[in-house]
Amino acid sequence: MLDGAELVAWLRLTESVGPAAARRLLAMAGSPEAVFQLPAAAVEQALPGKQREAFNKPPEHLDELIVNAQAWLQEPGHGLLALGDAHYPAQLLATADPPLLLWLQGRRELLATPSLAIVGSRNPTAQGGDNARAFARALARAGYTIVSGLALGVDAAAHEGALDAGGATIAVVGTGLDQVYPRRNAGLATRLLTAGGLIVSEYALGMPVLPANFPRRNRIIAGLSRGCLVVEAAVQSGSLITARQALEMGREVFAIPGSIHSPQARGCHALIRQGAKLVESALDVLEELQPVGAPAAAAPELAETPHERQALLDAMGFDPVSLDALMARSGWPAAELNGALLELELDGQVARLAGQLFQRRRQG
Repeated sequence: MLDGAELVAWLRLTESVGPAAARRLLAMAGSPEAVFQLPAAAVEQALPGKQREAFNKPPEHLDELIVNAQAWLQEPGHGLLALGDAHYPAQLLATADPPLLLWLQGRRELLATPSLAIVGSRNPTAQGGDNARAFARALARAGYTIVSGLALGVDAAAHEGALDAGGATIAVVGTGLDQVYPRRNAGLATRLLTAGGLIVSEYALGMPVLPANFPRRNRIIAGLSRGCLVVEAAVQSGSLITARQALEMGREVFAIPGSIHSPQARGCHALIRQGAKLVESALDVLEELQPVGAPAAAAPELAETPHERQALLDAMGFDPVSLDALMARSGWPAAELNGALLELELDGQVARLAGQLFQRRRQG
């Protein structure tokens, strides 16, 4: 927890000038409190005219923000990390543009866990939503914290998949943490926090919905994660921004291919042409990310009971079978069936073949 004077200095600095200017001042002074003791000549050298005027005059809303922040930070599970704090996430700190402040709501320990970003379209196909949930479920069970943006579509499905698996998930948002956007995901945000997840923002309390903030928050999603999986995306989409930022940070990028006739698949196909790994199962992701001794090395638990699992395997037989045929035989809905098949792949009981076919592996 920042002490009173430090909190006031950080809030005044970040509300007065932009991140680049704030970093220049911090480099000169060493701390936010010392920034405001800099000689006028040093400030003049560091800041152009309009920024210097803003810096020298505290923002009109600063007092209200300080009062609100102090009250908000007293609530259980609320926190604020400043750049340079010992608990600031190391992976994010190593990026080119780490946030000066991270507002936190929930279990901050998740910032230190192995994480994977799952992002994609706000208007996915039904299969895209199912894939996001299934991959998130399987990867969460394999030990990864799922990071996404709490947006509609693939983001929401990824958070839901992690929660369905009893796993951990982090939502990085583009507003202040005193509001939830989009409002349709308010219930998901509550469920995420109740289940021990974490919501993160670099924006101060009271920050409204501004379109420019969402592309910027994508660098945090990429920076917190070891890799980024794009489920569905159009050629011009925020998901591709996240993927490009992940590549620039040296992270692994994965993409799920789709129909050549689907606009929602074209972004993924473009990424694959640019070198992203084409993935058809969670195992494809784990093969790239899993270091020796990582949590992912543990065998994941399946959500279904042994009886249900065996019934599904019996329905498969030992010949290759399509998803549609297996749905007809088992009576399972597509989302649950996709998740179960991914989990059975991880357990080594099912193989995924070309042409979206599945085959039971003979044991022994």
